[in-house]
Amino acid sequence: MSFTPAITGTGVFTPELSISNTELVEAFNAYADKFNAEHADAIAAGEVDAKPHSSEEFILKASGIERRYVMDKAGVLNPDVMHPLLRQRGDDEPSIMAEMAVDAAQKALKAAGKTAADVGAVICAASNLERAYPAVAIEIQDLLGVQGFAFDMNVACSSATFGIQAAADMVRSGSIRSALVVNPEICSAHLEWRDRDCHFIFGDVATAVLIERSEDAAGPHFEIKSTRCATEFSNNIRNNNGYLRRSRPDGLADRRDMQFMQNGRKVFKEVLPMVSQHIAGHMADEDVTADQLKRLWLHQANKSMNDFIGKKVLGRDPAPGEQPNILQDYANTSSAGSIIAFSQYSDDLAEGDTGIICSFGAGYSVGSVIVERRG
Repeated sequence: MSFTPAITGTGVFTPELSISNTELVEAFNAYADKFNAEHADAIAAGEVDAKPHSSEEFILKASGIERRYVMDKAGVLNPDVMHPLLRQRGDDEPSIMAEMAVDAAQKALKAAGKTAADVGAVICAASNLERAYPAVAIEIQDLLGVQGFAFDMNVACSSATFGIQAAADMVRSGSIRSALVVNPEICSAHLEWRDRDCHFIFGDVATAVLIERSEDAAGPHFEIKSTRCATEFSNNIRNNNGYLRRSRPDGLADRRDMQFMQNGRKVFKEVLPMVSQHIAGHMADEDVTADQLKRLWLHQANKSMNDFIGKKVLGRDPAPGEQPNILQDYANTSSAGSIIAFSQYSDDLAEGDTGIICSFGAGYSVGSVIVERRG
């Protein structure tokens, strides 16, 4: 027997602190001036490259980002630090990622009209996990009081859609009645804030979706009609240091490749056709035409990428509201981006309306979820 999975509730945890482009540029330029002064002789000798200034105009043109939320602001804006200062928590305290995820999960449960007693599994799907073990998902499960099981998964910026596919498949098969997919993203911790080409990209957030049998939905919901995932190995988006910056006596903590790395030109050239073809193929196999598609909730990478994909999928420039962007307020929040857009821009859809949630990123990876409004 097969069941129809549905997204019945969503939740978003937004940090209290935010950094505007104005604040970010001021801090970065102060760091650049400090670096250039300290290395003046080497720069003059041609041994070291001078750090160029950033600007608000450059950031907005490159990304469409105007501000971003962060878990720590002081460290990022300190020219002598240039990374978040996150307190090391004791083993008897909730971890920072679990705390963020629990907030989003509770909001998703409330939106669905359900409680932790109605949840059969928790999947923590994120681009960076705070630790290897015990699984952050199991900690979230414990803090929520959920019975059943939990596990972590990482597919970079596609983690949310891959998590949704895993949960939907389990609900569809009947092995569980429901699952929470949570996406706590502390992207500020793996961003290289000292690199002009990328210092503006990321923000912090956590999202959650409750997936359950459509017959168990307590109100309006989105039936998951189909899911599709794909991966193709590439080194063009990479982080060789894992989760957080560590002080190391061998000096490796300052190696550029130990933080977020991206070959932006290659990513743009290679990922956009992959994502556009993936969505088009998924739609064709499910007999969904462009004129039937009411909404595209895309991964919030940058505005140019989203505009390109939207035009390719729809065969025209997306009309206002068809492809909502939250980049200007949240920046790139990795796997959480498409879920923020879905959470904030889905209530207006009518019965029978169809939309696609799509995320893509390092791997390369791409995941798409075709949903239909019900109730």
